[in-house]
Amino acid sequence: MTKISSIIPTLNEEIHIEAAIKSVDFADEIIVIDSHSTDKTIELAEKHNVKIIKRKFDDFSSQKNFAITQAKNPWIYILDADERVTPDVKKEILEAVQNPKEFVGFYVRRSFFFAGKRIKYSGWQRDKVVRLFLKDKCKYQGIVHETIKTDGELGFFKGKIDHFGYKNYNHFISKIHQYGELKAKELHARGKKVNLFHIIIKPTYRIFSHFILKRGFLDGYTGLILSITQGYAVLTRYIKLWILNRGLKED
Repeated sequence: MTKISSIIPTLNEEIHIEAAIKSVDFADEIIVIDSHSTDKTIELAEKHNVKIIKRKFDDFSSQKNFAITQAKNPWIYILDADERVTPDVKKEILEAVQNPKEFVGFYVRRSFFFAGKRIKYSGWQRDKVVRLFLKDKCKYQGIVHETIKTDGELGFFKGKIDHFGYKNYNHFISKIHQYGELKAKELHARGKKVNLFHIIIKPTYRIFSHFILKRGFLDGYTGLILSITQGYAVLTRYIKLWILNRGLKED
């Protein structure tokens, strides 16, 4: 029988880690790769039958690729700590590894929750990620919002997993700054410059895109808040790039 290793990257995920581990109880091996959490993440994870690896975080792709090399099984299921595998998707996973057909990996769609509410629009209605794949056929690339490079075709699961992306609004903002800093460093390394288009037009268009084009207005006030915050995320990225380009420090 083909076996699965599930990998859960963590950094201060004490409110999620146990539910995340239970969510992938179908896996033959569970690896928690931790970026030196300072809360109870490791203490809670140690209550379960998991392999814990501590590694300094450099970027998302490197962290996941390293964990993949430590996995002992051919199939990998990546689970962000704030995701939960639903029973329907669990069934599809187990069926896929036994009969993958021509596929080397599979997309799964996600239902996004924010402030206790399921977000049906606002840009998340088509949210999908590659989560199950053969480790010798796939590799992560990219610093922020990493993607999978595959040697073969990808299939789709019908079911959706649940995605509880942010603990609260403060966590949402902290993630924006984390992603913004990584993206700014990537753009800085490529020699990108900042102008008024990046500071005014791009953030404004991002708000318009999420609220109008991606129908965030159908999510009500929550959709408006999320759309404005997406614009803020773009602004943050380019402010951080502007700072890097001038050799300044943020603090």
